Amino acid sequence: MKRLFLLLLSAALVFQPVMAADTNGQEQIDSQEEAGSQESTEEEGGEAAEEEKEGEAAEESQGGIDVSAPSAILIEASTGQVIYEKDADSIRPPASVTKVMTLLLIFDALSEGRIKLEDEVTTSEYAASMGGSQVFLEPGEVQTVDTMIKCISVASANDACVAMAEHICGNEEEFVAQMNERAKGLGMENTRFINCNGLDADGHETTARDISLMSRELITKYPQIRDYCMIWMENITHTTKKGTSEFGLTNTNKLIRQYQYATGLKTGSTSKAKFCVSATAEKDGMELIAVIMAADDSKARVRDATALLNYGFGKCRKYEEEKTEGIKPVPVKRGVEDQVEAAQKEPFTYIDTTGADLSAIERKVSMKKSLKAPVKKGQKAGEAKYYLNGTEIGSIDILTTEAVARASYQSVMLEAIKEILL
Repeated sequence: MKRLFLLLLSAALVFQPVMAADTNGQEQIDSQEEAGSQESTEEEGGEAAEEEKEGEAAEESQGGIDVSAPSAILIEASTGQVIYEKDADSIRPPASVTKVMTLLLIFDALSEGRIKLEDEVTTSEYAASMGGSQVFLEPGEVQTVDTMIKCISVASANDACVAMAEHICGNEEEFVAQMNERAKGLGMENTRFINCNGLDADGHETTARDISLMSRELITKYPQIRDYCMIWMENITHTTKKGTSEFGLTNTNKLIRQYQYATGLKTGSTSKAKFCVSATAEKDGMELIAVIMAADDSKARVRDATALLNYGFGKCRKYEEEKTEGIKPVPVKRGVEDQVEAAQKEPFTYIDTTGADLSAIERKVSMKKSLKAPVKKGQKAGEAKYYLNGTEIGSIDILTTEAVARASYQSVMLEAIKEILL
């Protein structure tokens, strides 16, 4: 027994230093690796940050979607509901996706009657001097507004953008000021435009979320944009002092050939912005907008946009209110009429991503007790709130459908006398 005890004691004394040495050695190795990691972070821009990004990508992949680009967002067009986002508020250069706002202002001008599709646009020397993607307009060359829109939508023509900016506002600076004003009105809080075509410029920046906002405005307010951005190839005719020649436009957005549900919208790429796209697609009556910013290459841009759109179409179900119950007239005080008709502004729509039973959606209407004259047409008189399993999921305003003038003192007195006599 003594012998056994002595043997065990000897073994313990022999192995203790070895174990201690192994432990100390591991701590030293860990310390060296940590120091090496810090040096790598300083020299290469952050190994730890890259590992974190890889971790995030892995989590997204496990969630059913893997987006490699650093910034992305997916929204449903009719409601604006965000379905997916990844660093969507990070400020980045947008490249030619800028042209979504340029096109929006062009269609605003068409809608307001300030320009027409058949109007002729003359190219200035400045417009013709634009580099990057272009259709090689020459100074003095004349094209219609319709052709210029094709050049911008299909070939992402920088020269056509500037020519249109000058045609609408007289100069690019004023047009860009209107771009920024329009962006502000859409709630694009992190956007600043320096030019109308997206060429790299200090301070010319936006976010994936802001791009989705202007894209939604363009496709919902002016659905005719599809007629342009879905063109794959088309020729235009250059007529200059040198003569007449044909020039072929080829769409920069490969998704319209590679993705069966694609409806647009705009690509962009520069060395600073890398590869960006605002991709729109429609399936079974639901239209989605997928924005990708700073993808590594054009294939990654298409791959990420496709992944987002497939994810959205697979995950989302759209609820659309078929009809609404009638709204009772609202009492009016001191008006020429004692009540006013009202109606819900629009049917309620909702995008579900949870697989909930949408037949369980409930509508509850709350109205103001009365309105004081004068009452304007379109004045808010109440709202309809919608609930799913007890949780509010949205609301729609109820508006007056007619105006009611204020009653004069004489008419009020006459009405009072009539009531007394009767």
